[in-house]
Amino acid sequence: MNCLDPDSLHALFGQVIRAHFQLSHAMLEKIGIYPGQPPLLFALVKKDGLSQKELACKLNIKPATMTIMLKRMENAKLIKRIQDKEDQRIVSVYLTEKGRDVQKKVLEVIEEIHHECFHNFSNEEEEFLKKIFVKLRDNLMCASEQNKNIDSIGDKSNC
Repeated sequence: MNCLDPDSLHALFGQVIRAHFQLSHAMLEKIGIYPGQPPLLFALVKKDGLSQKELACKLNIKPATMTIMLKRMENAKLIKRIQDKEDQRIVSVYLTEKGRDVQKKVLEVIEEIHHECFHNFSNEEEEFLKKIFVKLRDNLMCASEQNKNIDSIGDKSNC
């Protein structure tokens, strides 16, 4: 099948990603959260007090992007940043009570999105799709890693 065909797997995959993003964005916006923020909330629920660098590495985003995200979340009173007393270069990030409350709402939104996505799937279909997605993810991560190795020969900057 031609990849440019609107019914090709490539096109359908893109349509699914876009529809999921649009629904997620609309539902998260109702609780005052941007789509990139839930992973940060969940990372801090799992382990509060991570440094900005640790969060950037854990979420696989650039430090500059992390700084902007944290500033926005700090202004919304979802997180607080505390400078290390012994090493002032290190800033640790903590969830506020408001951040913990919002994280619980985000979890509810994610569960609702999951229901919208899979309400007419059988358990077997959902498990089969999960296996397919794992294969897709692994294939894409492998290709991405191979590209990274080609692009970063001699580049020593990593987490």
